[in-house]
Amino acid sequence: MATRTTRRRFLKTTSAVGLGYFATSGLLARGADSPNEKIRMASGGIGGKGSSDSNDAGRSGEMVAICDTDTGRLEGAGNRFPGAKKYTDFRKMLDEMGEKIDAVTVSTPDHTHAPAGLMAMRMGKHCFCQKPMTRTIYEARLMGKIAREKGVATQMGNQGTAGGGLRKAAALLQAGVLGKVSEVHVWTNRPIWPQGGPRPEPQPVPPNLEWDLWLGPAPERPYGPGYHPFAWRGWWDFGTGALGDMACHTMNMPFAGLDLRDPVSVQAETSGHNRDSYPKWSIITYEFPATDKRGALKMVWYDGGKRCPAELLDGESPDASGSLVIGEKGKMYSPGSNGTSYRLMGGAEETEVEFTPSSGHFTDWVNAIKGGEPAMSNFPNYASPLTETVLLGNLAVWTANEPGVGPKVQWDAKSLKATNVPGLETLVKPQYRKGYVLDV
Repeated sequence: MATRTTRRRFLKTTSAVGLGYFATSGLLARGADSPNEKIRMASGGIGGKGSSDSNDAGRSGEMVAICDTDTGRLEGAGNRFPGAKKYTDFRKMLDEMGEKIDAVTVSTPDHTHAPAGLMAMRMGKHCFCQKPMTRTIYEARLMGKIAREKGVATQMGNQGTAGGGLRKAAALLQAGVLGKVSEVHVWTNRPIWPQGGPRPEPQPVPPNLEWDLWLGPAPERPYGPGYHPFAWRGWWDFGTGALGDMACHTMNMPFAGLDLRDPVSVQAETSGHNRDSYPKWSIITYEFPATDKRGALKMVWYDGGKRCPAELLDGESPDASGSLVIGEKGKMYSPGSNGTSYRLMGGAEETEVEFTPSSGHFTDWVNAIKGGEPAMSNFPNYASPLTETVLLGNLAVWTANEPGVGPKVQWDAKSLKATNVPGLETLVKPQYRKGYVLDV
C-alpha cells in the first residue's frame, strides 16, 4: 500500500489540508471525546440520487433533518427517517436546525447546489454535493473558496473517484505510461431526456410540489410538465445538459491523471438550440496549455449519439460511453461512464505504480469529517477545478446556437473571463432571485 506521502501527492492536496484543516468545525469543534461520535446529518433533495445519498448519510450518522420541495417525496423519506424534521425550504432548515446539524448532503437540481451548499458551509457545516457541483463556473470557484476558508470536509458525488481502477489508471498516466499525451476523447450516451425543443405549455402546479421553492434562485417561469422530477437537466436555467450531467464521471479519470484544469480555449459544434434548452447533440474541443508535468494537449467531448471515431480505437466500435487517452507510446481506453476500468492499447505496457485504495466514496467523506485526510474529490483541490473545466464547455455550446461550429471561446481561467466573446458573463456568474445568496 502506498504511503501517506504518496497519497497526498496523488490527491494533489496542499500542506494546509490536513488534520488541522478540519479541526475548526464539525465533530472536533464540538469537543468530541472520540471520532466515533455520531455525525448529525441533514439531507437536501431526497428523491432520485438523493434517495441513496440520504440513505448513506443515515447509515453514517444520525439524520436530524430532511428537505425536499416535493412533499410526496418528503413524506416517503420521513418513513425512512422517522426522527428527522421535515422541510421544503433548505434555508429554513438551516436557519432553524443549524446548531443541531454537523453535515449536509445536497442532491437537488443543479441550479440549487450552490445556494444550499454555500449557505451550509458558511455556517461551518461539512458538505457532500452531487455532480456537477454547480450550474456555473463562478459558483464552482466560490464553493471551493468557501470550503477552504471554513475548513469543512467536502466531497462531490462522482463516485468513480473511489474506484481502484480509476486511481490506478490515473497513476499510470502520471507515471508516463503513454509518454507524451496529445489527445483525450470523452463521450457519453446522454442526454436520455428531451432536449433542444420549446418550453412545455404551462399547467397547474401539482399539489405535492412547492414550485416557487423548486425554482429557487432561477428566474420565474410557469410550471409545466418536463421540469420536475427529472428533465430539468435539459434547460439552461436549471441544468447543465449532457456535459454537466456526465462529464464529472466520464472525464474524471483523464482529469485525475493529466491534471486537466484551466483550459485556454473551448469550441463547440452543435445541432443548434434556442438558448433555453440545450442542443440535441454537441462536440466540444478543449485546448490545454503545457504544464511542468505534461505537454499541451486537446480534449474532445461528444454527446447526443456522437462518439469517438472508431479509427482512434484501431477500428473497434466504441462503448456507448467512455474515454480514450492517446500518447506517443500507445493509448489508454476506459469503456463505460465512470472511468473505473481501463486497458492499454497500441503498444503501451503496464507498469507498477503506487496508489491508495479508497475506503468507499461516501466513507471517505465521513472519515474526513472525523479528522482524517480529505476525500479525493474534495471541493478546493479537486471537485471545483474539475467542475470548472467541465462547465467551460457549455460556454462554447451557448455560442454555437446555430447548427454547425460556433466561435472559439478564449478563456482566462484566473479571472474567469472569456477574452474574445462578449455576453457570457451571466453564464459564468449567475444572478440569483431575491432571497437567495451567492456572494456575501
